Amino acid sequence: MTGPSAATPPAEPVELPTPLDTPLTRWEVARKLVHMGVGALAFSLRFLGPLWGAVLAAAAVLFNLMLLPRIGGRRLYRSAEAELGRSLGILLYPLAVLLLIVAFHRRLEVAAAAWGILAFGDGMASLVGMSLGRTKLPWNPGKSWAGTGAYVLFGTLAAWSLLLWTAPGVYGGGFALAAAAAAATLAAALESLPQGLDDNLGVPMVAALLLLCLVLSDGGWGIVGTSAFLAALGAGAAVNTALAAAAYLTRTVNLSGAVAGWAVGTTIWGFLGWRGFLLLLAFFVLGSAATKLGYRRKAERRLAQEEGGRRGARHALANAGVAVACAIFALTTSYDLLFALAFAAAFATAASDTAGSEIGQLWGRRAYLATTFRRVAPGTEGAVSVEGTAAGIAASVAIGALGAALGLFPWIGVAVVAVAAFAGTTLESLLGAAVDRRGLLDNEAMNFLNTLVGALVAAALSPLVA
Repeated sequence: MTGPSAATPPAEPVELPTPLDTPLTRWEVARKLVHMGVGALAFSLRFLGPLWGAVLAAAAVLFNLMLLPRIGGRRLYRSAEAELGRSLGILLYPLAVLLLIVAFHRRLEVAAAAWGILAFGDGMASLVGMSLGRTKLPWNPGKSWAGTGAYVLFGTLAAWSLLLWTAPGVYGGGFALAAAAAAATLAAALESLPQGLDDNLGVPMVAALLLLCLVLSDGGWGIVGTSAFLAALGAGAAVNTALAAAAYLTRTVNLSGAVAGWAVGTTIWGFLGWRGFLLLLAFFVLGSAATKLGYRRKAERRLAQEEGGRRGARHALANAGVAVACAIFALTTSYDLLFALAFAAAFATAASDTAGSEIGQLWGRRAYLATTFRRVAPGTEGAVSVEGTAAGIAASVAIGALGAALGLFPWIGVAVVAVAAFAGTTLESLLGAAVDRRGLLDNEAMNFLNTLVGALVAAALSPLVA
């Protein structure tokens, strides 16, 4: 694989209207009121069940696609959408609801709560952001602190209400509130990122995944108060303080990367012990070595990582965020094997992506676009090479073998981890060729997505290991 390079000049991003760019007209208010009004139907899922809920969501997709524009729905379009003659968001909204119901039909309260976050969190964020949002987010001037705070507040309240309503008597009020707040906060954070893709689809799905893991952990958080856990957390903090300082002094990471790496490493040690931490360390060593290898040559070709290959906080969180979540749920749920495999697969995917990109750029003789197999220059977004692919597979097998050797899962799990990593990196190559060159997703978003896919594939294949 050759993959993206931070030194490659980015494509011009697609300019899309944002809440602070859109005036708070009566039509914008009407649009958001409809957005939230439809969200109130999430409360009906308790009575409809997954089958009829999915049927009605599918009917809504068809209605918004074929009938709504003909009966006055175009009045809800923003100016840019009116010029295009269509509104992708109005179509993706019911599609997201349909996918939520289908994907989480066994935990319908999760689908309902994520729908609530989409409807009320996103809806109120826009209204508050456009009317009161004077202070913009440092990482995205199109969003405001007021709007993001409204997203968290109203998304939390909606998700909390729908969890308790759709599954009466299943969860305690305090636990449901904490789970809803965590999911809404993640959704707000993802929605605040300056990406070019519509957030009606991906954000609620990722929030629902976190919420599902959280409800599975109900009753399992008592362990974090035990002396054994606190001792492990302390040991992890001490070790990671020394390693973060060493990584910073050797110019492997910058200051933000050292702080984020410390937090990631300490959390993983606390929840998965030193065995889990060794997988993180193996990924870090493999990735750093691949980045530094032939750095001068890659820099001359403008393919090298910026800042001499030093990694920052965004890179650390994008590559390790999914693994951290898997480590937490490996301890707090009864699905320890599933989450251990997903944990290893997330790091294997990240290692495969980094090794494949760096080796492919350095030694790849021929690079081909993943979508068309047209020959392109090494370093092109979405390009793959034989040399890079081989290096990526070798890196993922190494991570999987280390996990098996440490006893995190049986040896057959190595194959599961390798397959999952290949799936994640292949999807990234396809998406890189299809959308990344248009500026719709940056490198960190792609890294988060491919590790998430790798973890999900490993979780789906976990019954083969049990």
